[in-house]
Amino acid sequence: MLKVVLRRLLVMPFLLLGIVTATFLLAQFTKGNPLISIIGARNLDNAEIVAAAKARWGLDGSVPERYATYVWNLAHGDLGTSFRTKQPVLTDLAQRLPATLELVICAMFVGAVGGIVLAIVSAEFKDSFADHLARLVALLGSCLPVFWLGLIALFLFTVQTKLLPGPGRLDIRAVAPPTVTGFMLVDTLLAGNWSAFVDALRHLILPALVLGWSVMGIITRMVRASMLDVLGQDYITMARAKGAGRLRVLIHHALANALIPALTILGFTFAYLITGSVLVETIFSWPGIGSYAVDAARSLDYPAITGVTIIGGLGFLLANLLTDIAYAAADPRMREAG
Repeated sequence: MLKVVLRRLLVMPFLLLGIVTATFLLAQFTKGNPLISIIGARNLDNAEIVAAAKARWGLDGSVPERYATYVWNLAHGDLGTSFRTKQPVLTDLAQRLPATLELVICAMFVGAVGGIVLAIVSAEFKDSFADHLARLVALLGSCLPVFWLGLIALFLFTVQTKLLPGPGRLDIRAVAPPTVTGFMLVDTLLAGNWSAFVDALRHLILPALVLGWSVMGIITRMVRASMLDVLGQDYITMARAKGAGRLRVLIHHALANALIPALTILGFTFAYLITGSVLVETIFSWPGIGSYAVDAARSLDYPAITGVTIIGGLGFLLANLLTDIAYAAADPRMREAG
């Protein structure tokens, strides 16, 4: 297994280079003028301002020259400077990534726990009303558009019933805690601000539920199929014949083995949520990398777009690596094969 991990780590930089190259070229040949977001549309007719802006932001060279400069800077940890915020892209991403990770972790918890529970119920009571209901809940989460779910959730729980707060991470009247980790729940606890912690938690519920429900269906279907296969094995019949309780059979014997094939989808789902949270972050005004990517795309902020793509690509590669490690830890046959 160690050889597999080392091979993956050696190949990872080349895969990232391929992602960077494709993103850079697509950005360069996209129709649109990034100078609009740099100097404004009114100054486009001023040749001196345009020339100075191109020289300042490295837009006066050829595409190969700009690509070589970008890769050289990237190798030294420089993702460039955002046209829109005028800050280093790495700084922007470092400020926004914790918000996205906090949302994604909570959404993954909702999707994984909800999907596994629905899968257990669906598999144990196959073809019953509970099975059909569990599959319907999972299907709705997979089929309904995320933006529609988000708007409906805001309308029902914020506008109509006022049970939960609206967009944002904190109420506008709340005092934000000092930034230590960037995770609002953690920072409010570190500051001992319990009212802000409750407020941050209430703001997190709706976007986490909407984003988590969108992946719950995938997890439910995968785990349900694995559970049905495992529940038909001889050792499950033997465990029941020995008098093991239903819950012990389902959790200890069946679920432990059924989750092994589902580890792959769980890993990639987490990576997908990091970059797939764009709509949810936009609807709920969540200051993460998803909303940052939307703003960058609107203004043709090439360095920011490429930076977000690199983070997304790195997330998928790391998720793939960690999934393989978790798979090997759960299945001894994979360790022997590695």
